[in-house]
Amino acid sequence: MAARRTPIGNAGHGLADLTVPDLAAPILAAVAADLRANDIDIEIDDVVLGNCLGPGGDPARVSALQAGLGSEVPGVTVDRQCGSGLDAVMLAAQRVRSGEDKLILAGGVESASTAPWRYWPPVDGGDPTRYTRAPFAPSGFPDPDMGVAADDLARIRGISRERQDRYAERSHARAAAADFGAETVPIGEIDRDQRIRAGLTAQRLGRLRPAFGAGGTATAGNSCGISDGAAALAVTTAEVASGVPALRVLGAAVGATDPALPGLGPVPAIRKVLQRCGVGIDDIGVVEITEAFASVVLAVIDEFDIDPEVVCPQGGAIAMGHPWGASGAILLVRLAAQMLREGGPALGLAACAIGGGQGVAMLVERVS
Repeated sequence: MAARRTPIGNAGHGLADLTVPDLAAPILAAVAADLRANDIDIEIDDVVLGNCLGPGGDPARVSALQAGLGSEVPGVTVDRQCGSGLDAVMLAAQRVRSGEDKLILAGGVESASTAPWRYWPPVDGGDPTRYTRAPFAPSGFPDPDMGVAADDLARIRGISRERQDRYAERSHARAAAADFGAETVPIGEIDRDQRIRAGLTAQRLGRLRPAFGAGGTATAGNSCGISDGAAALAVTTAEVASGVPALRVLGAAVGATDPALPGLGPVPAIRKVLQRCGVGIDDIGVVEITEAFASVVLAVIDEFDIDPEVVCPQGGAIAMGHPWGASGAILLVRLAAQMLREGGPALGLAACAIGGGQGVAMLVERVS
């Protein structure tokens, strides 16, 4: 419950001067304020935040202190790359379900703009070597960059450039038509997602060059943007949440597949959580998948034969941006906004593809 997020900023622009705690703290404070507004004043047992490229030093604890939650509130940071924010909520739900904790604030945060530069140590007296990401797989395994892997996935699964561009057009059009004001917490002068472009057509997208090599089909237009943002929500018991608009976590799962095709990572995770909960894909009213690349979402749609109309019905990361460590939690904020409105769907699914061939998925139910 109390699902909130920042506007999503383009890296180097509106939120560029804000560190990881600068982004996460206002969201944690907003969630705590929502709890107080609903007369929920029990102790916060922990803060669990996903983060990929922050400075280290346990940003969740730093953010909790900066949010004014009190020095007695601890924090722990989770890294499952692009699935970190969703995994943080999954871990919080498991702890609450165990009976050991009653209230955890969970979510994710990423500041691509302020991510520190990283270097491998010098070898044999040479210079240190800067790297932009850690390996997703060890030597001997494929470890493609995500864009290259998205091109490979599109080619192997027969997903055309035209279909990807049409999907990207849809993402921008639907996000431009949506009102996200109730779920966002303005940060300074930034009160809306910066990347969304109304009127962006498939024809215009078709003019863009491949972004990851000649002959590829992923472009800057049908892929997500590098972004800054944060999202969090409160995870608690049914008893504490009684009378408050909330989603019940029915189940969650992680899975893995060939690291050469990380875009298929959601498939085993989705299959596992559906089987565990005894739910069919056609029973789900809204599916939120991180739109890192159009080919990833389309491959998952094809794998499960999902009705495209229920997938990211108000647009997704192609339009809004993809702050890596936060994106999984942003999916849950989006599900809450759609499912808790009058007449909203009863069941929702969130899923993320993760570098190295992993996936995470969570099935939620609207509480009557």
